Amino acid sequence: MPRPVRIRAVVPLEEFQVRLEFTDNTTKEMDLKPYLHGPIFEPIRKDLRAFRAMKVDPRLGTLVWDNGAGMDPDVLYKGLTPAWMEEEQANQRPGWTD
Repeated sequence: MPRPVRIRAVVPLEEFQVRLEFTDNTTKEMDLKPYLHGPIFEPIRKDLRAFRAMKVDPRLGTLVWDNGAGMDPDVLYKGLTPAWMEEEQANQRPGWTD
């Protein structure tokens, strides 16, 4: 079974944009702002210096911050919809009526 792709390096760009380098030697530029949702990300959303203090956990290959926040490398690698957005979309779908 192939090893899961993890983050090898991160470079902050403009605003909440980053360049990610993955363990399969691919790179991806993306905006992380949609992923910065919930109380743990609040200080990171409000302060670009805090956002830019991100690093890669070398053991897990995840993106992490000093306050304990982190991002799943699979979500970033595959460009998946953030979980909070999926929940909101599910709650906004009209229900079936008789």
